[in-house]
Amino acid sequence: MRTHRIHSFVRASATLTLVAELFLCTSLTQQKIPSAAEQSYQKGMADLKRGDVQAARVSFEQTVKLDPDSAEAHNSLGYVLLAQGQLDGAVTQLKSAVRLDPKLLLAHVNLANALARQRDLAGAEAEARQATRLDSKSAEAHRTLGRVLSFQGKTPDATAELAQAVALDPGRADLRDEYGSLLAQSQQNDKAAEEFSEALRLAPQFAQAKLHLGLLRWQQQQFGAAKTLLESAAQLLPESPQAHFYLGRVLEQRIAYREAAREFQAAVKLSSDWAEAHTHLGSMLQRQNDVDGALRAFRHVVELQPDNPDAHNNLGLAMVQAGQAAQSVAEFQAALRLRPDDPGYRANLGTAYLQQADFETAITQFQAALKSTPDDPTLHYNLGLALKLKDQLPEALAELRKAEELDPSQPDVHYTLGVTLWQQGAFDDSVKELRAAISARSDYAEAFYTLGTVLKQQGKMKDAVDALREAIRLQPDFAGAHTTLASALRALGDNEGAAAEARAGAQIGQQKTGLQAATLATSSGRRLLDAGDVDGAIAQFRTAINSSPNYAQAHFHLAIALKRRGEKEESAKEFHKAAELDPQLSSPTP
Repeated sequence: MRTHRIHSFVRASATLTLVAELFLCTSLTQQKIPSAAEQSYQKGMADLKRGDVQAARVSFEQTVKLDPDSAEAHNSLGYVLLAQGQLDGAVTQLKSAVRLDPKLLLAHVNLANALARQRDLAGAEAEARQATRLDSKSAEAHRTLGRVLSFQGKTPDATAELAQAVALDPGRADLRDEYGSLLAQSQQNDKAAEEFSEALRLAPQFAQAKLHLGLLRWQQQQFGAAKTLLESAAQLLPESPQAHFYLGRVLEQRIAYREAAREFQAAVKLSSDWAEAHTHLGSMLQRQNDVDGALRAFRHVVELQPDNPDAHNNLGLAMVQAGQAAQSVAEFQAALRLRPDDPGYRANLGTAYLQQADFETAITQFQAALKSTPDDPTLHYNLGLALKLKDQLPEALAELRKAEELDPSQPDVHYTLGVTLWQQGAFDDSVKELRAAISARSDYAEAFYTLGTVLKQQGKMKDAVDALREAIRLQPDFAGAHTTLASALRALGDNEGAAAEARAGAQIGQQKTGLQAATLATSSGRRLLDAGDVDGAIAQFRTAINSSPNYAQAHFHLAIALKRRGEKEESAKEFHKAAELDPQLSSPTP
């Protein structure tokens, strides 16, 4: 599993927010200044306490005008400017503060944070160290120095500073959380978990600590605890893409693909340039057979990372799944240009050619991939399949045997071998391979069907009937199995049973003809909808439903088209019908 460093959260939050406590002086009365300046300053403090940063800025700007030699006034204005992201202005004010009063601890702390935001890490470290020299017992000074050191990659030194901050102020949950994050980066996971847990004991609704502990539990494969923590974090931090993303990762691990996709969608909505989140979203949509959604997600990744070979490969695979094998070739070729020696990309390119019935080119690609990975059973299998489809049966058998030797547990290898041997007239060897396929995968309906067909040709009618009945049990709408079973029963003299199976086969065949028509009409409707022809799309979807009333995809896409046309009530009915027919389908998130 890829390592996701908790430290990255600390770094992001540290560079985007101010210190937790309000590091401003509460009064200017310690200096001899005009009362108007004091009043303006106190108004700014009151504005801050109300959360009105802009009003506080106006008040502190007025204070600086009234008393330009007040270090506290410059510090407070610098703090507010930093809160508003006005980094240059903040640094100017804070530098004035430390110039006017070099011993003003709060100004050095705030200036260190501002310089860190500007990525002037050397300057930030100097200010933070000065703060610790001014007051070695200041937890915030050590915390600020620890943050700056962590930005520089000086993790051991940063961890030591945070440890000292915690020792000085053990009741602060935020210090515990940041210390835990640095411990986690150093793979001290048990200690990190202790700090996160203590942070949550001190502040039970501390969202960042829930997020960090949830991520740690996920890395430790404690998925139940991780899910609980990350769900809470996502509720407390609905605008945090990280909370949604890592909750999605946990749900993905728990095979809750629909829920995972929902969290990844939330993450990319909040952070549209997060390629990793788009990648996982695409994968989850693929698993739900939402081919169009997966294509959109993977295309976005390619736009974000055009030099990422995996992005092109993922898009190519989604295109193959969508039946766009011809278009996928360009993506696999782009992946290979970026990483020429990757046998996986070349194998996928071969698969794309195989789907286009360009067997010769597919064979060339599989053979090229095998030069670098000669012991890859999948490559030998794919090459064998391409050779078989090209009617080069002896060569196909050799490759399939090699795949079987390398990985005897693969049911498809045994099945394809069985079919190839059957086509060569080697019935006994075919039966052996087909039984091996069934042994490797007990619910392999096609293998039972083909086994029954071969046994029937051998005249072993009772064994054939048993195999064919099992195929039908596993896949009741298997028209070919019913038809072949009818023939076997007739040979055994069971004319009544044969007639029943023949009728079942014919009925299923008619239903499948309707389904094929519905599938074609739905595909046509989706293309029209994508092109903006809503009325034409609706007509196609209704045609699909007439051909196959229980085709869930037709109802689902009709609902989308009706919604686009503003017919909300009718759209809701179609969404409901689609969900009744296929619980995996639900109304898209607005």
